[in-house]
Amino acid sequence: MTTAPTSYSRRIEGFGEVLIRPVRPAEDIAVLHDWVTRERSRFWGMLDASRERVLEIYEYLDSLATHHAYLIHRDGRPVALFQTYEPAADPVGECYDVQPGDFGIHLMIGPPDGGTEPGFTAVLLDAFLAFVLADPGRLRIVVEPDARNDKAIARLTRAGFVPGPQIDLPEKRAQLLFLGRAAALG
Repeated sequence: MTTAPTSYSRRIEGFGEVLIRPVRPAEDIAVLHDWVTRERSRFWGMLDASRERVLEIYEYLDSLATHHAYLIHRDGRPVALFQTYEPAADPVGECYDVQPGDFGIHLMIGPPDGGTEPGFTAVLLDAFLAFVLADPGRLRIVVEPDARNDKAIARLTRAGFVPGPQIDLPEKRAQLLFLGRAAALG
């Protein structure tokens, strides 16, 4: 079990100030509900969730010692939602051989303001991986996007994640992908 890291800030040349901070469910509910109920976020499984249900989910997540949610801000504006989890304490851990040092993440890029920006997701993913891997005990990053989410799988593969098996979770068929610490930091 890990303790939730506090905020992390990093200035990225040509991109801006990136701040990663824990989600504050009551304070962040407007952004969270807006993002998770959009069609572009359908793989998060909350399209029809009420504001109260989304708040309940993130309050529950906030109460766990093994799962954490973070908002990423760019120059003061929220731009992404990341969640972390310990696979051994999650249903995904029942579907593959969890290794010591495995650490799971989920990523949702917020709706773009004014169109897409080439390289945007890569910069945010790199910043979040640096944040996650600041803990030397995290040896391998695990992700399990919906197996139908070709865009996410392609993005993760470009970032160096290696595909593993597909698994069946209660809410989806998922594609496991792994990124070793050395590959992520190299």
